Amino acid sequence: MTPSVHGVHHVTVICGHPQENLDFYAGVLGLRLVKRTVNQDVPDTYHLFYADGVGTPGTDLTFFPWPQMAPARYGVGLAVEIPLAIPVGSLPYWESRFEMHGVARGEPETRFGEATLPFRDPHGLELALVETDDERSWTPWQAGPVPADHQIRGMHAVRLLERELTPTAEALEASMGFEPFGEEAGWHRWVVDGGGSGRIIEMRQQPAGSRGAWGTGSVHHVAWRVADDEEEMTLRASVRDAGLRPTAPIDRFWFRSVYFREPGGVLLELATDGPGFLRDEALESLGETLILPPWLEARRDEIESALPPLESPTSAA
Repeated sequence: MTPSVHGVHHVTVICGHPQENLDFYAGVLGLRLVKRTVNQDVPDTYHLFYADGVGTPGTDLTFFPWPQMAPARYGVGLAVEIPLAIPVGSLPYWESRFEMHGVARGEPETRFGEATLPFRDPHGLELALVETDDERSWTPWQAGPVPADHQIRGMHAVRLLERELTPTAEALEASMGFEPFGEEAGWHRWVVDGGGSGRIIEMRQQPAGSRGAWGTGSVHHVAWRVADDEEEMTLRASVRDAGLRPTAPIDRFWFRSVYFREPGGVLLELATDGPGFLRDEALESLGETLILPPWLEARRDEIESALPPLESPTSAA
């Protein structure tokens, strides 16, 4: 039996100026900044984690601010959109909120029977809000600017653009437990661990499409949930046996990670559910100060001097 991941753990994106990012994701979208830290591989830039009220796996949308980078080039080999889950009946609230804040958005549409509102963030990232009544783990942010009954519940799905669909589909099915679910308007949907919100990947084939490139407004990688170290090693072996090349496990302090590229080139990750963001901060003060993993603490002065200051969101009203 093929081992299975349990849905999206987090999605990490390259963005522009960190203050603009904070204003939008915490101030407009109403997500909580649950960890203010740095990119552990390039610690002169922030790594900002937004999630629900407690940082539940599957609700994390994270960012590397690299404003000096050129904008992303849309194309094959990239994750090209992040649909986010909201409660059924919430789209009118969000249409009004987007109008108030001048958010670039498309027209409401229906995808796989789900009411959907596509939109863009200030740095060009493609997102969507999807109404769903699927049950999922989520805790409201009571101090946030969005009422709890309209708050974003986490990642609903991810969308990938591929030159060839079959190699990636076969790899995901053989190594991670994905199962085909259907096709609509050229988008093919797979689900994992029983399906439902947060357990969906959608892919579209574009054989003549140009190759995409990372830049501001692009997804850097998509992480999938595993319960613990043992399950991560089982999935890592499954990925390796499917002909992919997973890294050794990497300790990220709040979770442990294994990285690999699927056949089309998108960077994927297996990430453990724990230890979690409460490992080194109290719940009430999540995200308020710069937190470094223990192995970077000796460099705190150097790291802090390279980072721009961040103020509370200016657009939360």
